[in-house]
Amino acid sequence: YENKYVKFFKSKPELPPGLSLEAAAAAPPGKQPGKTESGETGLSKAAKRNLKRKEKRKQQQEKGERETDGLIQALEKVSLEGGDGGDRRAAAPQPACEDGAKVKNLRKKLRQVEELRQRLEAGEIKRPTKEQLEKLGRRKALEEELRDLELDL
Repeated sequence: YENKYVKFFKSKPELPPGLSLEAAAAAPPGKQPGKTESGETGLSKAAKRNLKRKEKRKQQQEKGERETDGLIQALEKVSLEGGDGGDRRAAAPQPACEDGAKVKNLRKKLRQVEELRQRLEAGEIKRPTKEQLEKLGRRKALEEELRDLELDL
């Protein structure tokens, strides 16, 4: 027994409409008619536009990598050591106001910075992104803001 869908697909030709067996045999496999080696001829406007966008993105990525290299060198000059780790977490009381939410968010950010620093030191991250380097650079400011909020409580 074959259901109607199987019968339908078996009855369909394997070639696209309008393509004859001779034309399919004459064209080398993997090449589409109308395209040359460069691949630009015969492309629609949208395809050409997408190619330009792709090239532009590639150039911007290369530029970003160069900027990242500079930030890495600057970060290497700054010491990643410091702070007493997570000792403040256990000592600070849990506030119930909106400052409490800020404290919680700051602790979360500091925890993320510490995890990122550990991953960098362990070699899990070969080339940190610009955002990751900026996050590492904000560590001291986050610690100071957290201390100020905890003192206000």
